[in-house]
Amino acid sequence: MSTQDVLTQPLDATTPLSPEVLACPHAYNARLRREAPVYRCPHTGIVFVSDYATVRTVAKDHRTFSNRFGQAMRSEGEVDPRIVEAQKTGYPPVDTMLTQDPPLHRRYRGMVNQAFTARRVSTLEPYIEALCHELIDGMADAGRCEFVADFAERVPMTVIADQLGVPLSDYELFKRWSDAFVAQLSRLATPDEELEAVKLIVEFQHYFADKLEARRTDPKDDIISDIVHARLDDERPLEVAEMLSILQQLLVAGNETTTHSIAEGVLLWIRHPDQLALLREDPDRVENFTEEVLRLASPTANMWRLATADTRLGDVDVPAGTMVQIRFSSANRDEAVFPEPDRLDVTRDNARSHLAFGHGVHMCIGASLARKEMNVAFRVLLERLDDLALDCDEAELTYAPNVLLRGLSALPLRFTVRPRGQSAPA
Repeated sequence: MSTQDVLTQPLDATTPLSPEVLACPHAYNARLRREAPVYRCPHTGIVFVSDYATVRTVAKDHRTFSNRFGQAMRSEGEVDPRIVEAQKTGYPPVDTMLTQDPPLHRRYRGMVNQAFTARRVSTLEPYIEALCHELIDGMADAGRCEFVADFAERVPMTVIADQLGVPLSDYELFKRWSDAFVAQLSRLATPDEELEAVKLIVEFQHYFADKLEARRTDPKDDIISDIVHARLDDERPLEVAEMLSILQQLLVAGNETTTHSIAEGVLLWIRHPDQLALLREDPDRVENFTEEVLRLASPTANMWRLATADTRLGDVDVPAGTMVQIRFSSANRDEAVFPEPDRLDVTRDNARSHLAFGHGVHMCIGASLARKEMNVAFRVLLERLDDLALDCDEAELTYAPNVLLRGLSALPLRFTVRPRGQSAPA
């Protein structure tokens, strides 16, 4: 079925999880909002929620719509025996932050909250700014780059590695492990790809288990030490599997979504030169631009919930045990909240009302860090890069297929680079 067929055939002719929808979701989401803002898919039994008000309601109601969907996802269908054997060499999965509910969720989250306070994040600004300049300096002679790999990934990945207290010389390992976690989340991996992802995740577990053990006797000023010496309910230390679960989520959340947002922001500049001109005229608009990018990019496009009791959403009955998908990317383009929702507007007065970081008790713990990284990156890019253009045909740009996350696979660019501190041309 083609993308056009998805928009013209009856809704039940496909599913919101089809590759055609994942590749180009926005027009399909608009159709859902018009025809079935709460939609039970007859093929899967999943309830999909696409309008802003209902997405916000479900995200906030953690009692009726639980985040403990991890076990339900792990128990789906038959498991490849090769994967079972590979998992035995690592640590078992544990529901901590993303896939846990209060009160345990609050306790786990409290252990890492200090790493993401506004005060601590503000101290990182000079480090992030210096990193952005260094990366741009490295591209200056070539005047072109693959922006996702050469800049957008490196900013958040380097920052989270620094905060975890692990050597930047292991950067390629972190990237490989993060990709493995994302492959699992995609729900689209082949058996061989899933097996490879599991092997990489076990590799991640053993690497960080060694780091955790080292911090027991030699603590540092980093997140790993904070977690090792934390106590659940002020009593017991965390088990290694619990700590690894938290670190896994910090690695992915601390890099994937920010990467995709920075890359999407630069693509939006190229597509909307009038808005780029407004930013150059008034760089103070960068923070609002960041919110517009988060709204339009919605890097966490969708998220799962599990109904804990019989309930009703709109005109759809939702029995206990139903998997519910809340579609943040759709909510963030809801015409009822954001006029001309598909248009980039750096002056939009309610841009920050987006749900890109979620809502309720599970709102992204690293939102303040992500905003800081994006604001600094966009300011430095505005200061240093001129003549921005795609270094490929726009039709060649693709988004990595994933049921939950959405981001550009690559973004080839060409540009000219201004020396540090040189004013933009008038």
